[in-house]
Amino acid sequence: MTAETRYASSPAAAQRWNTEETRNELLIDKLFEKDNVRLVYSHYDRFITGGIMPVAGPVKLEAPDQLKAVYFLERRELGIINVGGAGTVTVDGEVFEIGYKEALYVGRGKQEVLFSSKDAGSPAKFYLNSTPAHKEFPTRHVTRKDAEVVTLGALETSNHRTINKLIVSTVLPTCQLQMGMTELKTGSVWNTMPAHTHDRRMEVYFYFEVPQGQSVCHFWGQPQETRHIWMQNEQAVISPPWSVHSGAGTSNYTFIWGMAGENLDYGDMDVCAIPDLR
Repeated sequence: MTAETRYASSPAAAQRWNTEETRNELLIDKLFEKDNVRLVYSHYDRFITGGIMPVAGPVKLEAPDQLKAVYFLERRELGIINVGGAGTVTVDGEVFEIGYKEALYVGRGKQEVLFSSKDAGSPAKFYLNSTPAHKEFPTRHVTRKDAEVVTLGALETSNHRTINKLIVSTVLPTCQLQMGMTELKTGSVWNTMPAHTHDRRMEVYFYFEVPQGQSVCHFWGQPQETRHIWMQNEQAVISPPWSVHSGAGTSNYTFIWGMAGENLDYGDMDVCAIPDLR
């Protein structure tokens, strides 16, 4: 296991970051490593972002030192979305087959979570989000058919996209974790535009299906002073509650959003008018 800690910062402190410091603070540049668990523990809402790519055999999710817990889900809930080949997740002996772009929610109190790939030549890539939990909810497999699907934007504004709400309160009960996946249509590049902030929640974006040789420019910062981070395929970025979180790619792409915080209201956001961004 590789587990690192990222600390929370104020807008005033972030103003002084150069490019390298910005990337060190917010960018998660590597999530998938053969037969290893990679985790980033953020002090924003105690949110954990991670990746597991099992190849040689099953990989067990253990509690990192940061949690001071006997097992990972002793005081947490977990959301999983597979962005690789077919795989299985075994939760206290119950096996779930998780296909590409399918999700699994695992509630607090489950003691053993094992990750496996169906084919070592095309391994599963399990993207993880985890948050503290105050209550136990049932483990549930969420397929594309189970998702709440919304289509927004238009090709004329370069933001025609499909939002798949996978682990949200309208699909299944959770304590505070929410996860979904937004797919940009061909010819569209902008996500989450108009941009917004929400002081009640933090968020993490994970970009994938970025074509070879293409990139995504992720925008962050306060609406009156935005900044950017250039990102590559299968990288994630932490968004503080006071920051916008939006992006534009040199091609269409897909990204997973994960949120945690004070409430489960998907529409709780403070929208920034496009002409007011600076």
